Amino acid sequence: MPVQPRPVAFERVAPVVPVRDLASALARYRRLGFTADAYEDGRGYGFVSRGAVELHLTEWAEHDPLRTGAVVYLYVSDADAVHTEWTAADLPGRLTDPADTPYGLREFGYVDPDGTLHRVGSPSLSGTPAAA
Repeated sequence: MPVQPRPVAFERVAPVVPVRDLASALARYRRLGFTADAYEDGRGYGFVSRGAVELHLTEWAEHDPLRTGAVVYLYVSDADAVHTEWTAADLPGRLTDPADTPYGLREFGYVDPDGTLHRVGSPSLSGTPAAA
């Protein structure tokens, strides 16, 4: 009888996000409450993490925020609390107000100077999807 292979478990993901200046990006993520460190060989690569969330940053000279930005969705326990924290950080970029969505999440967005859209969401405060 042939041996059935065990299913492979996917355990975590770390999107790689392009940035124009790694040092500036690492400083910005620190202000957003992340732990942020450059890769030890100094080749324009870094790591940021907060809780179970991890992103990798790569410095890319050809990166154009108008054409090569990224999007990451961060599921959090309280989007309003994160929005308050990120507003207080007074970072460059564009921050939208939290809103309830038709699909039952409360979310907001932050577009950083590198063009990365960070969508942040938690269960809707009302517990039900917003009216369409």
